[in-house]
Amino acid sequence: MQLQFLGAVRQVTGSCYRVEAGGVRILVDCGMYQERAYLDRNWEPAPGPPRQLDAVLLTHAHLDHSGRLPRLVREGFRGPIYCTAPSADLVDLLLRDSAEIQAEDAAFKRKRHRKEGRRGKHPEVPLFTMDDVERTLQRLEPVPYAQPIRLAGGLSATFHDAGHILGSAMIALRYGDGRRGVVIFSGDVGQWNRPIVRDPTTFASADYVVLETTYGDRDHVNNGAVEGQIEQVVTRTVERGGKVLVPVFAIERAQDIVYHLSRLRAAGKLPAVPVFLDSPMAADVTRVFAAHRDFFDVGAWKLILSGESPFGFRGLSIVHSVEESKRLNDWDGPAVIMAGSGMCTHGRIKHHLARWIGQPESTVLLTGYQARGTLGRQILEGRGEVRIHGRMRLVRAEIVQLQGTSGHADREGLLRWLRALKAPPKKLFLTHGDPEAGEAFARLVREQLGFEAFLPKYGQTVQL
Repeated sequence: MQLQFLGAVRQVTGSCYRVEAGGVRILVDCGMYQERAYLDRNWEPAPGPPRQLDAVLLTHAHLDHSGRLPRLVREGFRGPIYCTAPSADLVDLLLRDSAEIQAEDAAFKRKRHRKEGRRGKHPEVPLFTMDDVERTLQRLEPVPYAQPIRLAGGLSATFHDAGHILGSAMIALRYGDGRRGVVIFSGDVGQWNRPIVRDPTTFASADYVVLETTYGDRDHVNNGAVEGQIEQVVTRTVERGGKVLVPVFAIERAQDIVYHLSRLRAAGKLPAVPVFLDSPMAADVTRVFAAHRDFFDVGAWKLILSGESPFGFRGLSIVHSVEESKRLNDWDGPAVIMAGSGMCTHGRIKHHLARWIGQPESTVLLTGYQARGTLGRQILEGRGEVRIHGRMRLVRAEIVQLQGTSGHADREGLLRWLRALKAPPKKLFLTHGDPEAGEAFARLVREQLGFEAFLPKYGQTVQL
């Protein structure tokens, strides 16, 4: 078996691995690059070559794992794309939304560059079109957890709950019914005891492991319960008369924040302030969640059985149209405004940030990982001014990072996951993290667990 690392190597995004065994060629994930330093790779030929690939195994729907699938299909891939049923529905939403955003961005850049008399660094066309998305969706084949899928050439794959987002999976790839090797691709490992989703699956054995290390060099800071942090931020911002701007990922993070706000409102701990979810995508995702309740954890089911909704409360308004979104920037008085994207790289949150980030009475509440080079990371690092929509904006708002909401396991969580293995794997490959995070975690597992841990290089092929 050959394993080639084609993305998320010494960086966070662009997840993609190529496996070849018994004459069969597959990809695990085919994600988009989102860090500014690696955007060029999105324009390179799709990995494969696409026409020679037999299948794609998709760990979950996030664009850094699924976002290059339409290019793969456009360039000739004709095999199945296996994923869980929730992932299939979420991929449908995300890829359609991404195609629309790319078309709008490309038109905006062409107009701006013509006005400025210059050409941009990248082609002024979308990475993929809606037609590419439609052809990609036709290739999706939903599979259940814990039931092996027989591939050709003696390969089989089994999906297991990763606890990261609804429908996320770890994939155990077996060659020769496991007698000749078991490779586990962790995908994104979730945290234990998070709302809505179940805890991540652990394994007793594996020959090889490809493990994410997004938080491999640190543990999540415990600044009290998530709801206590939200209550404090909203209360003091409302007292100042400001806006709480919450950049959210449409999948999982938006639903988690609504879940916590709902519980606070029910307990009488949330100030009387209007709450807006300015994300049609997040509203659509919430409907997908409701359609896949069998994937929920016990806590979410307790709310449902008690007659409460985990995804709504009185005082929550869903903002659909662009005109409604624009009117929020003229809202007089305090408000909580949630909008995508979670790393502030695109979407409606950028318009709200442009309007309110310079106001000291307001707060920007960051709710998840901010990748290097993103606007969210620049805000989190405390820069005095940031570029939004081509203009530098002074940062005067209070900046807060909400602790405990990450969809990723932290350093201790990753160690907990590895400790479930009764024997060391032959090799542990660390991916999906900045180099500092991966190298720090590699040292830690060598010292504490005695595992052989490696950080592969981009394009590197290893024999298993």
